[in-house]
Amino acid sequence: MRLAELSERSGVSTATIKYYLREGLLQPGRRVSATQAEYGEDHLRRLRLVRALIQIGGVSVAAARGVIAAAEDESLDHHMRLGAATRALPCPEEPAEDDPAVQTARRSVEALLERLGWSGGPDLDMLNPAYRRLIDSVAALVRLGYPCGPEQLLPYGQLAAQLAVTDLDMVEAQPTPTGQIEAAVALTVLYEPVLLSLRRMAHAQESARRF
Repeated sequence: MRLAELSERSGVSTATIKYYLREGLLQPGRRVSATQAEYGEDHLRRLRLVRALIQIGGVSVAAARGVIAAAEDESLDHHMRLGAATRALPCPEEPAEDDPAVQTARRSVEALLERLGWSGGPDLDMLNPAYRRLIDSVAALVRLGYPCGPEQLLPYGQLAAQLAVTDLDMVEAQPTPTGQIEAAVALTVLYEPVLLSLRRMAHAQESARRF
């Protein structure tokens, strides 16, 4: 397809597509003349990924470039490519270790991970943005005096483990390794608001049932 059709099918303006090409977020098309190129389904899928990252996930252009670079780094094994791509998504800065609330939160999280049987590797330390976000969130609960020990966190961890099976089943259904990595990123960005919305709707239903 030509650029105009790619724009129409993706919902991304031609000016934005040209910008993504300049920034390396979209691979170049096949040249058919000095001024024209053709694009395929791979370009359309990539555009949808970039759009999900930037417009829905709030990811910067630089961070999106990092996600795509990780997805295409064939020097990493498949698990590490999946992890590198999702870790490139934005997250809070590392919590201050001298904060007593952070110290309490870290003890609770470490006890939780032990209960869940999750241990080892770069996925479960302060280098992982998701781990930092968890520490930061639990520290906020500590400061406000809400219960957030391992016993209170355990049901959430168990539900997350079940959801991970569903998520990875969807990822693994993609026919190519690159498609699986792109799906892992897109589903992370797109399904987190789905989970939040369903949780709030479930709260409303349970509140109506109880009160």
